[in-house]
Amino acid sequence: MRLIHNPPNPFESEHRELLEPAPIGRVEVFEDATRDILSRNDSPDLSFRWSVNPYRGCFHACAYCYARPSHEYWGFGAGTDFESKIIIKRDAPELLRRAFLKPSWRGELIVFSGNTDCYQPLEATCRLTRGCLEVCEEFCNPVGIITKSALVVRDLDVLRRLHQRASVRVYLSIPFADAETARKIEPQAPSPDKRFAAMNALAEAGIRTGISIAPVIPGLNEDDIPELLTRAREAGAVEAMHVLLRLSGNVQAVFLERVAAAFPDRYQKIVNRIRDVRGGALSDGRFFSRHEGHGHYWQVIERLFDVARRKAGFPDEDDRPVPDTFRRPSPEQTRLFS
Repeated sequence: MRLIHNPPNPFESEHRELLEPAPIGRVEVFEDATRDILSRNDSPDLSFRWSVNPYRGCFHACAYCYARPSHEYWGFGAGTDFESKIIIKRDAPELLRRAFLKPSWRGELIVFSGNTDCYQPLEATCRLTRGCLEVCEEFCNPVGIITKSALVVRDLDVLRRLHQRASVRVYLSIPFADAETARKIEPQAPSPDKRFAAMNALAEAGIRTGISIAPVIPGLNEDDIPELLTRAREAGAVEAMHVLLRLSGNVQAVFLERVAAAFPDRYQKIVNRIRDVRGGALSDGRFFSRHEGHGHYWQVIERLFDVARRKAGFPDEDDRPVPDTFRRPSPEQTRLFS
């Protein structure tokens, strides 16, 4: 066992040092007393405005997760704290219902989750994501889901009804074709095989599915792109996207430390390739630049994705707008759902 440290929290004016080795980490669950559940996104380079995040922190422990710095807002670290101190929003479904009942809400796509995985293991018992999806079904509100978890298949019944009454799309995030590599970078997420099996189950149930190769880590997983796209199409996916690695804030420290430990022989190549596509830097937080790279090597990756996507047989991108299906149920129906 090797101890993993949390980078210094920039929102704390002081830090503590242990005089002896830290205890083995264990999962701690905290309840969030927030009174709002809808998160508004004002980023001009994202395609959605609203998201719901029933959980803060994520047990999947992906080394590259861009959400890690958000855990520092709560006095936690971006490293092991992020995957061991999970905050749940116990009242999420009821808060979402209240938001939908406000006259100001007129119906719009909601993405689960814009931050941490809405189907991480705690969802199996907390059922907060399922509860929120049931509210979306009740109000016929369109939904998009991004997850690494096969647990999404549990909610096929709700997803089918959402598909019939509104709109739902599910993207499975699968950045690695090899299970051993995935385990080193996404240590507590389901294997790629399980994610592809979930994708197949969703597609067979009539749910529109896609693959998100996110992140693309130059020097580590770009060669996986053709196999991932082929397997996704065979599993029924009709959409595909890819996003370049982002190393904002203390994500950079966590990612580099864990990659150095997992791939000591490839570490320098990975760092050099990241710099190649980031103009010499390791990260670029500017809108529109943060999700895509620049330079010759990034162009090679882009061409690889485009060619592999066509060879796999993905249909043309669907530019149809999200349908306007939102409606408030009658008071009698609302009492029935409550």
